[in-house]
Amino acid sequence: MRILVVDDDFVSRKKMEIIMQNFGECDSAKSGEDAVGIFVMACESRSPYDVIALDISMPDVDGFEVLSKIRQIEDSRNIQAEKRVKVIMVTAKSDKATVVECFQSGCNDYIVKPANWKIVFNKLVKLKILKFSQ
Repeated sequence: MRILVVDDDFVSRKKMEIIMQNFGECDSAKSGEDAVGIFVMACESRSPYDVIALDISMPDVDGFEVLSKIRQIEDSRNIQAEKRVKVIMVTAKSDKATVVECFQSGCNDYIVKPANWKIVFNKLVKLKILKFSQ
């Protein structure tokens, strides 16, 4: 599994990378612009990401705009819905308006900071990215 972690905060980005490395090959981006560029390169190299953990609050391009650009790129490449990258928005906000905006923007799920292994694991299972049988 290929994973991209996007967060402008170094500590938050590293924490999420450490968690995500348990589940697959993990790259990171420190800005929204970097994330879009890395995503495009992955698509062009035919090695797309399976999951993106995307922070909402970033100074250059926020997570909602990054998600919009990613979905536009997928549309322009005619990527089928089931093959699109799963985007998990990462936020410090848990209010209803933020959660609704995340899903309306096209994300697949969200995580409220601080994230931990169990929360991420459960989200990946819920999204059927990881298979887990009890």
